[in-house]
Amino acid sequence: MGCASSKRSKQLHGYEDPSVLAAETPFTVNEVESLEELYKKLSNSIIADGLIHKEEFHLALFKNRNQRNLFADRVFDLFDLKRNGVIEFGEFVRSLGIFHPNAPAADKIAFAFKLYDLRQTGFIEREELKEMVLALLHESELVLSEDIVEMIIDKTFSEADTKGDGKINLEEWKAFVSKYPSLLKNMTLPYLKDISIAFPSFVDLPEIEESDVSVSVNGD
Repeated sequence: MGCASSKRSKQLHGYEDPSVLAAETPFTVNEVESLEELYKKLSNSIIADGLIHKEEFHLALFKNRNQRNLFADRVFDLFDLKRNGVIEFGEFVRSLGIFHPNAPAADKIAFAFKLYDLRQTGFIEREELKEMVLALLHESELVLSEDIVEMIIDKTFSEADTKGDGKINLEEWKAFVSKYPSLLKNMTLPYLKDISIAFPSFVDLPEIEESDVSVSVNGD
């Protein structure tokens, strides 16, 4: 076992023992080992260096390494815990664990908040929300008029910004999410319970319903 671990550590940047990662995430040891194979596939899809670069991340999510998308960029940045421009194995497993069905809701809420806090100020501001809504709409190939987009932003802030200071803090966000739990729909990937070599897509946006106009523009 020690030899196997040593061998893997030479192949994977940021390698950590599966038992350690399993203890700190919702994954089992066997699932971590499956993620190891997935990581190897992704980290060598364009640049064979055992690290996941942004282009490889885009290719995994959108099948197009040249497609730029604010949503994908933000997810990549949050996975890149060391902020060194690449995703190492330990970062990959820990970050993906947040999307596991058994991950604590608090972790999902905090991750989603950071996703929209584009400028990392500790608040979600109106322009940040609009940028992310437009990015999600673009990726889902949904076309909404400027008036509808503004309505989404207005509705969100009228309910979430309880202090009326033009920004949403983490506590206000938590309260808003508790009222509209579908906001966290994209924060759970059911198939992480049955991991395969195919990389799960983070973007799976069905049709929008007026009754569910929300920050993440989710559907049913």
